[in-house]
Amino acid sequence: MLELAWPWLLLALPLPWIATWLLPRARTLTRSVLHLPHVGVALEESAVRGLASRWSRVLAILAWAVLLLAAARPQWLGEAEDVPRSGRDLLLAVDTSGSMSTADMQVGGSAADRFSVVQMIASDFIQRRQGDRVGLILFGSNAYMLTPLTFDLKTVSSQLRDAVIGLAGRETAIGDALGLAVKRLLDRPEGQRVVILLTDGVNNAGELPPEKATELAVANKVRVYTIGIGADAVTIDSFFGQRTVNPSANLNAPMLTRMAESTGGKFFRARDTAELAGIYQEISQLEPVADKTETLRPVDELFWLPLLAAMLLSIAGLLQPSLRMHRRLTQVST
Repeated sequence: MLELAWPWLLLALPLPWIATWLLPRARTLTRSVLHLPHVGVALEESAVRGLASRWSRVLAILAWAVLLLAAARPQWLGEAEDVPRSGRDLLLAVDTSGSMSTADMQVGGSAADRFSVVQMIASDFIQRRQGDRVGLILFGSNAYMLTPLTFDLKTVSSQLRDAVIGLAGRETAIGDALGLAVKRLLDRPEGQRVVILLTDGVNNAGELPPEKATELAVANKVRVYTIGIGADAVTIDSFFGQRTVNPSANLNAPMLTRMAESTGGKFFRARDTAELAGIYQEISQLEPVADKTETLRPVDELFWLPLLAAMLLSIAGLLQPSLRMHRRLTQVST
């Protein structure tokens, strides 16, 4: 739909005629104002004034009209779209250390490593956060912001699926990951700052201790949900036959519990694919996405079209007297 943002500006259309009617007319004299190089040949002032032809006045009127149309800001309004209001600023901090390659999870009856399961389930969780800004941090020996907070959930999900184990190092810097997340959330509104930190190990790298990172999260009102991933028991074949081992023996569950509860969050234990999927569903209930929407209509500004037309008409109006004078001079000289 086409509309004018400031239609009242069109009321200025008769201003040139009002000015012509109110202002006194200039005195006119009949005298020679242009002498040609031919003896006894000259153009009178009335002839020069006549060069401002009727077409010049028409062009001037049209230029004034389209200039006012440009000032009135013509706009094209697109179809109304429902846009969800932002509910959360949510950062996912995902462990990519070497231990995430442990194949103690099941997908479709087949063994799968921890990181592949996280990629699959967390990607689905990200795409369900419509209306939230979501960002992605990967951490191993170091912590890196892979994707800043954005409404483009498709890109965040794609970046997570393209990540690989060891991308940030083979060790686990949990404190650095949480510290980076808190830093990135400082300029976001209070009450909407959420971090989901997923790991399968213990903090054994980095410069910032997890306790100090937790204090920063508490001070800056950042809620932290921690997820410890990895099976409790796996049967393996050895020289002495089959035996059961705990592949998650290094998981520091007490530390992750303190980190979460100190910030008003919660610690979750994901021993298999079903538990991890259920955890993300529970987090979605604890941190619901925006349930209200606002209607927006995309607006395309079209003022440049009449503005361009006004410029072209003005140029044509300026060239008109020159062309007529040239033709008049040609006729007189011949």
